[in-house]
Amino acid sequence: MQIMLAPLQKRFKYHFSGNRQTNVLSKPEWYLTQVLMWIGNHAKFLEDKIQPILDKAGFLVNARLEFSRALVMLILEKLAADIPCLLYDDNLFCHLVDEVLLFERELHTVHGYLSSFPSCMHILSEETCFQRWLTVERKFALQKMDSMLSSEAAWISQYKDITDVDEMKVPDCAETFMTLLLVITDRYKNLPTAARKLQFLELQKDLVDDFRIRLTQVMKEESRTPLAFRYCAILNAVNYIATVLADWADNVFFLQLQQAALEVCADSSMLSKLQVGQLAAMETSVFDDMINLLERLKQDMLTRQEDHVFREVKDAAKMYKKER
Repeated sequence: MQIMLAPLQKRFKYHFSGNRQTNVLSKPEWYLTQVLMWIGNHAKFLEDKIQPILDKAGFLVNARLEFSRALVMLILEKLAADIPCLLYDDNLFCHLVDEVLLFERELHTVHGYLSSFPSCMHILSEETCFQRWLTVERKFALQKMDSMLSSEAAWISQYKDITDVDEMKVPDCAETFMTLLLVITDRYKNLPTAARKLQFLELQKDLVDDFRIRLTQVMKEESRTPLAFRYCAILNAVNYIATVLADWADNVFFLQLQQAALEVCADSSMLSKLQVGQLAAMETSVFDDMINLLERLKQDMLTRQEDHVFREVKDAAKMYKKER
């Protein structure tokens, strides 16, 4: 195995270290793609020729996976060397994270790499790198939220002309926001520890709260006309986000995070015995605080509409009474 790996390791270090033109901080995809190509190109030979030899010799080793693991170690060394050089360049760092996540996805889904093996996610989970990732993720998410709310189509449904698809009349900004949260989940779901996943979950909850506050501000601007198009679109957005979060709370991934949060809280005495009991009994979810705030906003908006309709009916009744 080492005889096969040696020339590849030599080529990797030749091309992706020192002053070579192929060693560029802004192009992590070059070395990530190269390793994936080597893994793919050698898979059949390893399975057909090398694995039978190992099996015959009595070695309980998977040739293809061990070959992949050795090449991934080159990536880990490269990342450990490069990351400190681009930590404070948001665009370069974000690009690196994007490419690493794509690499990890293909490595596991296409090449069957085991989650128990060393992976790039361990490098991204190291404290300095991880905190930077959280910061950059928050920054770009907030920028996207600014963009989606300032868009001319923010309060218009993408499916307004398809009645059977648009029962909730969800405005574009709400749907885009929930897609953003879904993408963030997909980015952190393969982190190696529950503690790191919980930190990302807190980021998502912060973003939901930020979006709720923004919706509240726009709602107050529109509160003089609570039956107008934009006010109703905001109400639909609030209802949609609360509904989707309630659905997510039953997702296996978030149930696992709920269990992890329970263990953390039990160890640190952050919650009361009643709250810990509710979490353990699945009576509450990781999104309950956010859902409750959204439901409160929804009820406040509905009350404003009811009061407005009542006043209009009352005023119309007064005019009718006068005419009689």
